[in-house]
This record gives sequence, structure tokens and C-alpha cells, in this order.
Amino acid sequence: MERIEKLLREQRLKNAQLNTRRHFLKECALGIGGLALGSFLASCDNKSINKQHYLSDRSLNPMAPLPAPYLPKVKSVIYLHMVGAPSQLEMFDYKPELAKLHNQPCPSSLLDGKKFAFIRGVPNMLGPQAKFARAGESGNWISDYLPHFKKVIDEVAFLKAVHTDQFNHGPAQLLMQTGSSRFGRPSIGSWVTYGLGSENQNLPGFVVLTSGGTPDAGKSVWGSGFLPSIYQGVQCRSKGDPVLYLKDPDGVPRHLKKKVLESINAINYKEFLEFKDPEVLTRINQYEMAYRMQTAVPEVMNINNEPEAIKEMYGVEPGKESFANNCLLARKMVEEGVRFVQLYDWGWDSHGTNHSTAVDLGLKNKCREIDRPITALLLDLKQRGLLDETLIVWGGEFGRTPMQETREGRTHKYKGRDHHGDAFTMWLAGGGIKKGAVHGATDEIGYSGVEGRVSVYDIQATILHLLGFNHEEFTYNFQGRPFRLTDVEGQLINEILA
Repeated sequence: MERIEKLLREQRLKNAQLNTRRHFLKECALGIGGLALGSFLASCDNKSINKQHYLSDRSLNPMAPLPAPYLPKVKSVIYLHMVGAPSQLEMFDYKPELAKLHNQPCPSSLLDGKKFAFIRGVPNMLGPQAKFARAGESGNWISDYLPHFKKVIDEVAFLKAVHTDQFNHGPAQLLMQTGSSRFGRPSIGSWVTYGLGSENQNLPGFVVLTSGGTPDAGKSVWGSGFLPSIYQGVQCRSKGDPVLYLKDPDGVPRHLKKKVLESINAINYKEFLEFKDPEVLTRINQYEMAYRMQTAVPEVMNINNEPEAIKEMYGVEPGKESFANNCLLARKMVEEGVRFVQLYDWGWDSHGTNHSTAVDLGLKNKCREIDRPITALLLDLKQRGLLDETLIVWGGEFGRTPMQETREGRTHKYKGRDHHGDAFTMWLAGGGIKKGAVHGATDEIGYSGVEGRVSVYDIQATILHLLGFNHEEFTYNFQGRPFRLTDVEGQLINEILA
């Protein structure tokens, strides 16, 4: 770093002395094009985060940690996204009236003027396939698909009437994670690391872990959009090498690699001083991060060195890619100062076309896969004193219909539900969250929200608030106007805030 700083001083001096005719002509040749470039670079100015929160300390390190503009309630976020949309009617939203309507034809009032992904004709109503009971001191309802979760039900706050205007997986996932149903916007994890940086400079500030597959919207759900690419999520693996190509090639000792890296970055710094392209800083920091990660990542990503009692509590499966392994890795990462950990668990698209995706079997199996690890994650964070400074978010991209899915007017042999954006359940836990709270309610059959309806933008605004941001002020100038995660919407969900 001393060598690079010396080069920077020399470059500044050189720039100050470049008053030659050649330099003058070079600058003038840029003309209006140079002004346009300057305007574009100014539109990417990090000062646009808000009026009081400047990022001038990041001239050399875009991931330098920054204080939140307002008093935060949490330091880190673990976001658990169930890819494919779980059925709230078999997990958290108990509807005894729906059970009475089981197998009866769906009323036309629920179908007229509505768009569904697959329902055609008149489907039958589908009663709850799980049994429900009240649990904990809060007495909140929970199904028998989640026997372990009963232990921590008093830690969470439920949102029972979340709604979205998207009913296809890809656009709905993009909206939930980036604030837009179209490609090109930064993910929430990118916004957070852009605004706060990372407390651990040896690890990425935004880590992504997947189990079962990649979301329908692809890797854009953890992309940086129009933010500098240094803020995109770094995907790690819970099986094999956590990050590909992390090891040095044979015959390349570490000290030699360090010298090569310093030489490359010195050239890159000169390029940055001349062109002020933020992507050059991204390139520099990614090289340096990769070098530091070679020491830090293998230790943090090693779950084999955890006590046997902890591995048993999570139900980890060494050597395999699993949601349980990823939950334990998430705890280890926030413990090491990683700012935003995103877990995607694939396989929740319970259409009922076969046994593996049917609500009565496939969903039950998926619940079994997450029940123990999520319970362990909350208990583990709590016993380590980390739950009060970590926010846990759980949910899918939309919900499921109270009527059985049909395609081309035919009812499937196995019970399944169609996509539904009018009402579904999410929950939050951790710092700043009111324990045991329930906000919102759906009608007697779980079709629509009748009170306390909240949008995707409301959830995003609340997450940013707990991290110390005003979602309306937290903006980034791009293509001539300020953008924000919550677009032009979003209200705090004060009813679940402690």
C-alpha cells in the first residue's frame, strides 16, 4: 500500500506539471464529449447517498466501513428467501373456514377479473393440508409441519398480509430483492454494502449462499445493478471450495503473487487517476479482496471445526450443499462482521403436478429441511449475544391460492396451489423487532388481506430503517435522476418495531 500511495503522489505531481502544448490539445480535444463524461461520472458520485452521509473516505477503498446516517438497531442482515413461494396456508396462516370448503367449487367472485398463472376454468377449494396449534407465550398459530420452530415463535414478528403485484417467479423475485420487477436495479444487499461498507476487510460485505438451485431470476437478484460492481453479492458454496480458484496455482508462492498484485494495482491506480472510472476501483479492490480471502475464507467457511452439539443442533451435512449448512455459515459470517448474508433455498414451487412438488408432500418435506436449521440459527445467535444486532428476514416472492390449481380446467391428482400475490406471510426477528407480534390479517379463507396490508416496498423500507437509513433519502444518482431501493413507495411498518 505504501508503494501505491507513493505512486499516487508522483502521479498527482505529474498531473500538475502537465501544462505542455500536447496536454493542452489532448484536454481540449475532449470538448463537449469530455463535459458529457464528467457529467456522467458526477452522476455516479457517491455523495448522493444523502445530504449528511458522504463517502469521501472511499477514494481508495469502496468497501471502507461507514457509520449509518441515523441510529441503527442492527449491524447485519440474514435474509432467508424461500425460492418458489411457500404456501402460507400450510405454515402460518390458519384458516378453519377454508377447511369447511374443501373440495367445493370455487365461487366465481374469487375468479372474476383476476389473473392467475395456471388456474383455468373453475377449480375446487383446497383446505389446509396441515394441522395447526397455538404455540409460545404469544399464542401465535403454527402448523405441525414446523415442530422445531415452536421453540422460537416468540422471537419473531409475523406479517400476515404482505402483497405484491407480480405472480410469476422471476419478476416477483426481482421486485422482492431489487425493488423492481425488471432487470438492472441493485439488490438490497448491494444497497446495504454501498451505504455501510464492511466491518471485515478480509471478507466480502455481501455474501450469497444457495441450496437446491439458483433463483428463477438468476444471479441478478444479488447483482449490483447501476451501483459499482464491487457491491454485488459474492456467491460462496457450502460444498467443496467455498470460492472457486481461491487457491494459488502450483508453483506460484504467496509472496510472488503479492508482488504481482501490487504491480497490477499500481497500474490500475494510475488509470483511475486519469479516467476516474469507479469500475477501476472495483477491479483493484476485488484483486485485493481475493488475496486476503485466501486466508480468511477457509477458516470462516469451515463448519467441521464447530462443536458437535452445534452441528447437531443445525442438522448440518458435511460435504453436502444444504440449507442447514448455509444457516450455520450465515451465523459464522455475521459473527465475523459480514454485513449482509443472503440465503436462497430452491424448491418451494408446490404446484401439485407430482409428488415432489405437491402441497401435501413436497411442501412438508421442504418444511422439514428448514425447520430445524432456522430454529437453530435463532437460538445460536441469541446464545452468542448476536440476535440483538442481527436482523433475520424470512419469506418467499409471493403466496399461494386457497383454491386448488388447475391447468386447462383439469384438477391435478396431487393437491397443489397456484401463485397468489394478494396475501402471503413473512416474518422478521432480531434487533429492533417486537417479539411475538402479529401485524395484518387475511379474510376467512386467506384470499385477501383485510387489515394491516404491507407491500414489498414497506418491508424494504423497514429493513433499511433498522440499519440506520431513511429509505427516502438513501439514493444514488444514475442517468440524470436519483434512484432508491423503494422506488417512489414504501412506509415503515411501525407495528412490528420495538
